[in-house]
Amino acid sequence: MAFDVRRLILLPEPLKNWFLNAIDPVADGLMRSGLTPNRITTLSIFVLLASGAAFGMDHLRTGSILLLGSGFLDLLDGKVARRGGMSTKFGAFYDSTMDRLGEGALFAGIGIFYTRTIINGDGERWPILGLGLCFAALTGAFLVSYTRARAEGLGLEAKVGMAQRAERILFLGVPIGIFGAGQGGFLLLGILSWLTLISWITVVQRILHVENATRAADAEAMQHALTAADRAAKGN
Repeated sequence: MAFDVRRLILLPEPLKNWFLNAIDPVADGLMRSGLTPNRITTLSIFVLLASGAAFGMDHLRTGSILLLGSGFLDLLDGKVARRGGMSTKFGAFYDSTMDRLGEGALFAGIGIFYTRTIINGDGERWPILGLGLCFAALTGAFLVSYTRARAEGLGLEAKVGMAQRAERILFLGVPIGIFGAGQGGFLLLGILSWLTLISWITVVQRILHVENATRAADAEAMQHALTAADRAAKGN
């Protein structure tokens, strides 16, 4: 059987499903407290904005804890929406929009972390490389979201890929929370490089997925167009 790059993932689905089932009681508690999904989304974004600020002020471990907390809340808003029958189109739109705002703030904070080394004259953190990787990782993260949204706009589902939002949060938040930026900031540079790589691989996976899903329909549409053109030419 040929290897299908579209199916390459980092976190096994059984592990994801186990965790999502494990947080059901938390979601139920939030529903009983009267918190709506949109309020949870708003809270998660404030936490993520605080995470970006903490990264920018060199408080990397605090930033990583806040990042993981925001990710946890982001899971819960969807859980509460589904379990409480409160799923709305606006809620989905609001959640996706706020996620992009939060990711922008997060990578801006990391970029400021590297920029401060230029101001302070600390050459150990490779500030230009760090800034470049921040832009590359942020662009990749935005494109991961955009490819899914654009596919859904065409009536397709495109949740495939290595680096969905949960993976990006875990691979950044956990190592930095334990080890910090590493000697000279090299651990953070390595993580940014890894996030950039897996994000862009995910973009390619989703492009291939959509191309495969639309190939038959596109071929049929082209055939109909050619047939219509041929009939028109014969009519003339």
